[in-house]
Amino acid sequence: MTNNDILIRLRYALDIKDKDMVEIFQLGDVDVTQEEVEKILTKPVDSYDFDSEEEYEQALEEEDILPINNNKLEAFLNGFIIFKRGRQEPKPGQPEKPPFSNEPANNILLKKLKIALSLTTDDIIDTLAEAGVSISKSELGAFLRKKGHKNYKVCMDKYARNFLKGLALRYR
Repeated sequence: MTNNDILIRLRYALDIKDKDMVEIFQLGDVDVTQEEVEKILTKPVDSYDFDSEEEYEQALEEEDILPINNNKLEAFLNGFIIFKRGRQEPKPGQPEKPPFSNEPANNILLKKLKIALSLTTDDIIDTLAEAGVSISKSELGAFLRKKGHKNYKVCMDKYARNFLKGLALRYR
């Protein structure tokens, strides 16, 4: 699942308008226009039928799609937290803007949405169950840990995709 797919699914699941997408990106310190948001949210035809990265890149160029890297996705999710919960004043000695993590996009997605939507671990488990996926608390906890922790695990696309599907079932 690409970062663009994540944004497309998140936008659908939470029914976020294009105008709000622009605002959320700006809250995350990424300046985009309405047209750029439309290019970001354009799904390539046959997006799952690519045999190589070169074919995917070629499709992006042909269809005028603006790809999103992990830092821009994380900035969007940081902006989404501010959009949903408001800006938090940094404590003394704390940086004003959190540094970008080097974690996979799916782990970042789970962590940031958990904060933005004020979800508990049980809420995430229930959301995944609505989408037909069962997961234990310890397995979910491994996805939410900091990279480098001995119990840290990379969140697979299956869980991220079904979490977004469960959000769509819950919020739409």
